[in-house]
This record gives sequence, structure tokens and C-alpha cells, in this order.
Amino acid sequence: MDDDRYGGDVLSGDWRSRGVKKVRQVPLERDMVLEDPDSGWAGAVVGLEAGNIALEDWKGRTRSFPFTGQFLLEGELVTLGRPQAPVGRSGGSSASAGSSGSAGSSGSVHADWRPGAAPAVRHASDGGRLRTASGSFAVESQRARVALPSRIMVEGKHDAELVEKVWGADLRVEGVVVEELSGVDNLADVLDDFQPTRDRRVGVLVDHLVPGSKESRFASAVMQGKWGAHVLVVGHPFVDVWQSVKPARVGLQAWPTIPRSIEWKKGICQALGWPHAEQADIARAWQRILGQVRTFADLEPQLLGRVEELIDFVTEPKA
Repeated sequence: MDDDRYGGDVLSGDWRSRGVKKVRQVPLERDMVLEDPDSGWAGAVVGLEAGNIALEDWKGRTRSFPFTGQFLLEGELVTLGRPQAPVGRSGGSSASAGSSGSAGSSGSVHADWRPGAAPAVRHASDGGRLRTASGSFAVESQRARVALPSRIMVEGKHDAELVEKVWGADLRVEGVVVEELSGVDNLADVLDDFQPTRDRRVGVLVDHLVPGSKESRFASAVMQGKWGAHVLVVGHPFVDVWQSVKPARVGLQAWPTIPRSIEWKKGICQALGWPHAEQADIARAWQRILGQVRTFADLEPQLLGRVEELIDFVTEPKA
């Protein structure tokens, strides 16, 4: 009898890795927000020296960790690969330039960069089912749909990145594309180009939609205009989408009040003691804030309801 069920070497091959989930490796980038899972320390990457990476938290405090360790990146356990660009502070500046996206030599943020959606998480209370960052049950093993003709439009890059992080998984299942307006002032021209119809709806999210604001005047004009039947403009009351992140996520009891004579984002950075002289500083500040957003629970309800309303509007079945 030739078959020897005990004849093989049970220790041959890579037996140690069987059944062990592989940890993804990602290239180290300046200003990417990482968390040390053992200590809970979270911060932006500001340096790499002697085999250690320096993580700076929102208060400007820095701690070093071995480059070869494992870290949490947007909730996912990862190891770090060799950086493709320098990660130290730029010479002659008190702040590191660039952001956690791809940056050129000038430190400006690449216009097409988007952070990924936060990973889905399993909860024992839900019978082990995956939930997305928006709180919805994840649709597993389903490819993203072909994009719907309808669109959601937001004012700018930061709005788009926040929507992507919390609702990105849901939007891909629904086939909804989010586009930037580069300012609500452009909304009328964008709608004229898009030409909404019953089957090509547009949902618009704007900042600071309060009585008497510039945004409320633009919204009212659009809703009463020629495209109004197929457009929904909603908004939150915050001066900027930064404020829709609960202040506790960045260690505050409340967001600082900034005088109208000061550019709001620069004023926020100044109040928090963060660098704010250059646009790269503002981009980096936003990445710090965005890095603290894990799920919908980290956002104010005034934003949550509006985004859900827009998703319902652009995905409403045909009559």
C-alpha cells in the first residue's frame, strides 16, 4: 500500500503562517495619522530618524515609536514600508509642509488625493455582521455599482473627504459620485452645465446654511430657479465642515469662536497653537482632525441628517 497518511513532514512549508491574517504594509508618508495600538498615542508623522518615527499629536507633543512596529491607520492594523518621499520637517519652517496625500516638492496637496473610507467593523451585538462607518450594515462581497447619473455636490475638498470617510462604502454600493463645487458661488454655473432632470438629480451640501448667510441666499435662488424641481440644497449651521467633527475628538469642549475679521481656519489653527502661516499648514491641520474621525458617532447630528437626506434624494427610485 503506497499511501502513507503519516509519511509527510507536518512541519514542512510555511506552517507558522497558516490561518494567520496578513497585515498590510503601507508606505510611510509625512503627516499620515497613525495610532500606536499599545499606548493609544495618535498623531501625524513628522519625522523618521534612527529607525524611529515621530508622531505629533494635536497639542504639538511628539513621541517616537519603532518604524518596524505595527500601527492603526484609519482603524486598520498595518506595518510601514519605506517612504517614497522625505518625511522630516521642511527646512526653514516651524511646521512640516504637505499633507497625508501625495505632495509635490512645494508641499501643496495633490488635487486628486482622497483618503479611503473608514473600514467596516464587526460588532458582537449585531451577530458579528459588519457595519460601515456610517452605521449601516456592510454589503459584503459586492462590487461597486456603475455610477448613477445623479450626483451629490459639496463645497470643497474637505467636505468631500469627510463624506468619503464616513459614507464612502455606502456610496459605492449605491453608485453615487460626490463632486466638488470649489465654492457655493459656482453652483448656478455648475447646474447649468449639468442640466438636472428627474433622472439626473443633484443633491447639494453647503456650509453655514443659516438665515441671512450668503449660502442661504444662493440656496434659495437655486431652489426657486429653473432647476429647482430636480435639485435639493441642504446644509449645516457650521461656519466650516471642520466644526461638524465633535470637538471632543480633538480634545476640546467646544470649537473656539473666531472673529469675522480673521480667516476662520487660520483662526482655529492659531487658537489651537497649530501652524497656520501657509496653506500646507491648513491642509495638515485638517488631516489631524479628519484622522480622529472613525465613525458617524464622531460627527454632529446636524451634518449626519443632511448627508443621509441627500443620499435618499439622489437614489430615489424612478416613479
